[in-house]
Amino acid sequence: MHKYAIEIFYSEEDEGYIAVVPELPGCSAFGGTEEEALGEVKTAVDLWLETARQERREIPQPKGRELLKTVMEEKTASSGTQAGT
Repeated sequence: MHKYAIEIFYSEEDEGYIAVVPELPGCSAFGGTEEEALGEVKTAVDLWLETARQERREIPQPKGRELLKTVMEEKTASSGTQAGT
């Protein structure tokens, strides 16, 4: 099991959900529901890692919790700044 952070968002343009793994460049997937997108991106992560190993590319260490903490701190700081204006 991999511990990479996954971001899922709705795309009006694509009329569905897109899941991305920011730590793995180009690793993303699409689904009609959030659950579908999550399942598809898990497959994409496995394929990304398998390909990276075959091509002897560097594989980033997962920073899932650290990344989430940073994002949440940035959002909190941004909300505080916007609320004060």
